[in-house]
Amino acid sequence: MSKIVATLIAGLFATSAFAAQTATAPATGSTATATPAAKADAKADKDVAKANAKEAKTAAKADAKVEKKEAEAKSDVAVAKADANKTKAKAHKKAAKAKADANADKAVEHADKKADAAAAH
Repeated sequence: MSKIVATLIAGLFATSAFAAQTATAPATGSTATATPAAKADAKADKDVAKANAKEAKTAAKADAKVEKKEAEAKSDVAVAKADANKTKAKAHKKAAKAKADANADKAVEHADKKADAAAAH
């Protein structure tokens, strides 16, 4: 069992030494191999940031359009309601006038009938 543990620990040290060596090699050694990769990563990150910014801008514009349309729709609804109320008021006024005229005509006819009845007796 101790041999297995010793082998695992030795392998762990070997891999950590190798990883440390490759990580520090580009900084001290050949930078030509790491620079294009770093440039590509930076460019990719920049492109992603641009795409995210463009998406956010487009989403903001779309939201603004929706809000504008909703405001216009609310305005249109308010105008339509005002027109409907005005039309209803006109119709009510006409109906009231017609009822008053009908009642006046009815009163005149009733008075005529009473006069005729009185004259007949």
